[in-house]
Amino acid sequence: MLCLGTGGVSLFAVQFAAAAGARVIVTSSSDEKLARAKQLGAQDGVNYRSVPDWASAVLGLTDGRGADHIIEVGGPQSFAQSLRAAARGAQINVIGYLGGSDGAINPLDIFRRQVRARGIPVGSRESFEAMNRAIVVNRLRPVIDRVMPWNQAAEAFRYLEHGSPFGKVVLDHTQ
Repeated sequence: MLCLGTGGVSLFAVQFAAAAGARVIVTSSSDEKLARAKQLGAQDGVNYRSVPDWASAVLGLTDGRGADHIIEVGGPQSFAQSLRAAARGAQINVIGYLGGSDGAINPLDIFRRQVRARGIPVGSRESFEAMNRAIVVNRLRPVIDRVMPWNQAAEAFRYLEHGSPFGKVVLDHTQ
């Protein structure tokens, strides 16, 4: 499994995949964050700042096979590399969208690898309950970068945009 980035969604995916026994690779712009992701269960990490062609690095880590499941949160700039990092028959789960609208995706890459790309919206109640059971059984905890008072929402958004958090930024409505 390949998880892009170290935001809250990707880090929960790392934890779920590790709990299920999957081999997890994570990308980040920071070696420190990669080390922290390994503490959550990732086996390998690729720093996309020092290795801009991170898809080739993922292929190298998987002996050329690629990742069977990809948590795609980046948008058009990362999707093309996600396709290249995918194993034949892989599933790319588009869960987030962080960057712009410019990017080129070659449909032949989807065809060649027989990849399935799925947009993941909010799931069913049944899926939500199953997820919560897995959280309890595996004692998973969301990774919280920082908690800020709700009246500092604008600052929290600026931090999300420029601060590169490790996990979620939470607004506390009791403060």
